[in-house]
Amino acid sequence: MSFKFKNSYSFAIKTSFAISSIILLIVGAILFLYSLLNQYYFQLGLLVTLIFIISFLIIQSRIEAFIYVKIKNLYKDLNIIDSISLSKPNVTTDMNSLMQNINEFSKDKKLEIENLKVQEEFRKEFIGNVAHELKTPIFTIQGYIENLIDGAAENELLRHKFLNRAQISVERLIYIIKDLDMITKLESGSLNLEVSSFDLNELIKNIFDQLEIQAQKKEIKLIFNKDYSESILVNADRDKIHQVITNLIINSIKYGTFKGTTEISLESLTTEKLIVRVTDNGEGILNDHLPRLFERFYRVDQSGSRKQGGSGLGLSIVKHIIDAHNENIYIESKLGIGSEFSFTLSKCVN
Repeated sequence: MSFKFKNSYSFAIKTSFAISSIILLIVGAILFLYSLLNQYYFQLGLLVTLIFIISFLIIQSRIEAFIYVKIKNLYKDLNIIDSISLSKPNVTTDMNSLMQNINEFSKDKKLEIENLKVQEEFRKEFIGNVAHELKTPIFTIQGYIENLIDGAAENELLRHKFLNRAQISVERLIYIIKDLDMITKLESGSLNLEVSSFDLNELIKNIFDQLEIQAQKKEIKLIFNKDYSESILVNADRDKIHQVITNLIINSIKYGTFKGTTEISLESLTTEKLIVRVTDNGEGILNDHLPRLFERFYRVDQSGSRKQGGSGLGLSIVKHIIDAHNENIYIESKLGIGSEFSFTLSKCVN
C-alpha cells in the first residue's frame, strides 16, 4: 500500500530532506575521518531521522502561520472570502491552489469591472436621453413665457396661442415624468401587480373608444381581426395590461400610414395561455433596430427633431410590465409593410 503526502506538505518535506541530507553528510564525514562511522551508524540514522521530523514540523508550522496571516490579510483586503471563516487547518502551502483562488477572484473582478463599465455607459446614455427629452418642452415653455413677458401678453390672440402651446409642452413634460416614475418603479420591483380576472375583449373595446379620436386624425381604423362576441377572461393586472395595449396601439398610430389599420387578434396558444397580437400596416422597422427597440428612450427615428413626440419610454414600459407578469413579448416587422407586436397572457381557467 503506497502512501502519498499531501501536496501542501511538499515544500516542508523537500526542505527537511535537504537539511537532513546536509547534516548527514557533515556528521558522516566527521565520523568517517575519526573512523567512527561503523560504530555510530545506527545512531547517525536515528539522529538524521529525528532532525528530519523536527525540521518538517517546525518548517511546516511556521510556513502555515506565515501564509495564514498573509492570506487572511489579502482575502480581507480583496473580499475574496469572509476572513473570519478562514482557519489555519484550511491553509495550504500549495501555491497552485492559492493561485487558482486568486485567478478565480481575478476573473470575477474582471467581469465585475466590465459590468460596471457597461452600467456606466448605460447611465451616461440614460442621463443624456433624459436631459434631451426634458429640455425640449422646458425650453419651449421658457420661450413662450419670455415672449409673453416681452409684450405678447398684450395681444389677446398671441396670448391665447402661446399659452395653449405652453400648456401642450407642460402636458408632454408631465407625460415624460410619469413614464420615468413608472419605469423606475417597475425596474426596482417596488410596483406590485394586482392580479385579477377580467374580460380582455371588453378592455380592448374600451381602449379603442379612448383612442378613436387620435386614430381618426390619420384616418386609421382600430379593428379586431374577427368578431369576439364572448368574454375572454385572463389573469393579470388589469391596469397594467390596459397600459400595455394602449402603448402598443398608440405606437402603431404614430408610425402607421394614413388611412391604415391597427388590428388586434386574440389567439389561444395552449389551454392556459393566449397571445395578443397588435398588427399595423405602417412604416415597418429595419431588422437592425429590433434588438434595441425595448430600450429606454431608444427611437427608430434617430433625428434630433423627435417628430413623433412621446416620452420614448412606451415600449420599454410595455416590456417591463410583460416581464413582471412572467410572460413573453415578441416583435416582427418588415420595412414598408408593417409591424406586429405580440405578447402572452394567462387564461382564467375554471
